[in-house]
Amino acid sequence: MNLTIGTPAPNFSANNQRGEIVTLNNYAGKKLVLYFYPKDDTPGCTAEACSLRDNYEALLAQGYAILGVSPDKESKHQKFIEKYNLPFDLLADTDNAVALAYGVWVEKSMYGRKYMGIARTTFVIDEQGNLSEIIEKVDTKNHANQIIS
Repeated sequence: MNLTIGTPAPNFSANNQRGEIVTLNNYAGKKLVLYFYPKDDTPGCTAEACSLRDNYEALLAQGYAILGVSPDKESKHQKFIEKYNLPFDLLADTDNAVALAYGVWVEKSMYGRKYMGIARTTFVIDEQGNLSEIIEKVDTKNHANQIIS
């Protein structure tokens, strides 16, 4: 990952769960939590999303907007949002363009098999569009506390 704190966040454009195009510019002047996760409705990804959901009001109170990003399709995101009552948008990065821009589309290995996938990472972007924090060691069950503290 080549991105560093204090540098401009890469711009992005992807559809949310409703098929609406979302870009970084939509969040100009706001603090944005942009979190990348591998797959909807898996144990770690669900724990992470629910941590952000359960602390959503506290995050809003500190001025944060939240966007989740995974390679899942819009329809899968919609089901995930409905199942867990998530109050924030999820972006369908089906071509991995957003993950590539942020350097989180990486080679992974499981049981000796190599494959490409998302490195679970969260980027906190300040009101000027610069990276203010990069969380690479995400604690899925307590993720909101990693951002708030």
